[in-house]
Amino acid sequence: MKYQKTLDHVINELEKISNYNYASSIIYWDLETEAPKEGIEKASQVLGFYSGESYRILTDLEFNKNIDLLLENIDLLDPINKKIIIETKKDIENIKKIPLNEYKEYNELLSKAQSIWAEAREKNNFSLFLPYLKKIITYKQKYVNYKGYNEHPYDALLDDYEPGITVKQLDIFFDNLKNRLVPLILKINKKKNFISNDILKLDYPIEKQKEFSIFIAKYLGFDFKRGLLRESTHPFSMSLNKYDVRMTTRYFLNDLQSSLFGTIHESGHSIYEQNIGEDICKTRLGGGNSMGIHESQSRLYENLIARSMEFWIPIYPKLQETFPENLKDIPLDLFYKAINKSQSDLIRVEADELTYSLHIILRYEIEKELIEGKIIPEDLPKIWNERMEKYLGTVPDSDSNGVLQDVHWAAGLFGYFPSYALGSANASQIMNSMKNKLNVDDILKEGKLEKIKEYLKENIHKFGKLKDPNEIMEIATKEIPNSKYYVDYLIEKYSKLYEI
Repeated sequence: MKYQKTLDHVINELEKISNYNYASSIIYWDLETEAPKEGIEKASQVLGFYSGESYRILTDLEFNKNIDLLLENIDLLDPINKKIIIETKKDIENIKKIPLNEYKEYNELLSKAQSIWAEAREKNNFSLFLPYLKKIITYKQKYVNYKGYNEHPYDALLDDYEPGITVKQLDIFFDNLKNRLVPLILKINKKKNFISNDILKLDYPIEKQKEFSIFIAKYLGFDFKRGLLRESTHPFSMSLNKYDVRMTTRYFLNDLQSSLFGTIHESGHSIYEQNIGEDICKTRLGGGNSMGIHESQSRLYENLIARSMEFWIPIYPKLQETFPENLKDIPLDLFYKAINKSQSDLIRVEADELTYSLHIILRYEIEKELIEGKIIPEDLPKIWNERMEKYLGTVPDSDSNGVLQDVHWAAGLFGYFPSYALGSANASQIMNSMKNKLNVDDILKEGKLEKIKEYLKENIHKFGKLKDPNEIMEIATKEIPNSKYYVDYLIEKYSKLYEI
């Protein structure tokens, strides 16, 4: 090819960035799972160094000239390299607007903030985390102005996770959810004792929970030869590449659902990463797509698969054997109802499917107002509690169970939360399409989860970032994202469960 040397130079520089990201990810993993507190300062400096080196590559004059030359001759490139060059140009346009010293300082700040957040959550002390949160918000406000936006400053943050999505579109999406789901939630609230989940709040030995978490991850299709499951304050998954995918969960003695569905959720993310196509896995396209697509996979496994009756038919005996004192006399239908009970929970990650989106709406509104400067960080505990009462009819008993419950702000993930709701909507649409091609109920009853894993691999996972989110949805479902499937699914399921 005429511009092969130019392409080789660009790919070589991108490989350096990939190596810096790999090293940074290892440090982040260590900080979140087992690094000693006194080691945070040095780790933060190293992360700042790596981010600075990546910045220098992306803003280098020669590198930029080569990218522009390849863009001018983009039709000479194969589809994979075309996409790599286009996405790299987007990164350059975003990062070059940010001063180097601010970029490095921000990355150092995040590595410290996450550890301080974990301490603040454990001690129920928002004031510990507040100084770090204020700095993160200040940076995000400056970032929005550096990046630019057309209508709303929050659009600039949304674009980092859901390219093309705007506040205007999300307001319509969330209003539709509220208008159609809140009336059903109010009816169910009048029947709050219709279903009991007390059996899930008995004492479940932690070691046995860990044992079952490993079993369920393997059962879903997570490959432990290419992955790890560990413990952290907040469950998360991390892909270094498709051959090294790591995830965490958390365990509580008297809450079986937390580890069970936390593990299933993160397995959905991780199976996606392990299924990335061989042709792109070693390139910058070798990871999951937009967060709405990524969350569709975790929510599909967690809710549409693992909260179905059919899923548990072949493995509920295994769960009973693991916890005989609590479950040996509990029939499957009662367990199924218990794991699907709808109630106004304080904790987002433990919320039921029906009320989950209200948790997201609360965070979405607060983030918008923080970025606009309409509210200040000091008032967040009060504002959080007021809106919890407004949307879910319950008030947190502590900041640990309120404003401090999520790691996202400590990780700088402003604009991410809407992806959970969009992911849930995408998951319902994907499941609807999959059921038109596979007998999903029979597959689950027979415990043949590899068929679902293979279907998702061929229609979603293998493409990584090679396709845009809407392209992925059209390949998987033959239409662009449509929230109708999500709302219809919830109304049908919960109306039947609660006999409404």
